[in-house]
Amino acid sequence: MADPYRSCAFCRFMRSLAFSVIGGGLAGYGALGLGLDRNSAIIAAFFGALGAVVWIGRRKRGEQ
Repeated sequence: MADPYRSCAFCRFMRSLAFSVIGGGLAGYGALGLGLDRNSAIIAAFFGALGAVVWIGRRKRGEQ
């Protein structure tokens, strides 16, 4: 029987997309809330999105 916790490629892509939106939104709006300028908020959003995807990727790989 197949492993029920194994995810398909589309599911992994959608999960990484969702976490990148969440991480980028939190970091970007958090930077704006702290009073940083727009360019710094865009950079923070990029690294927030990257960090969220890396975090969930490492966490899911560690469970298997």
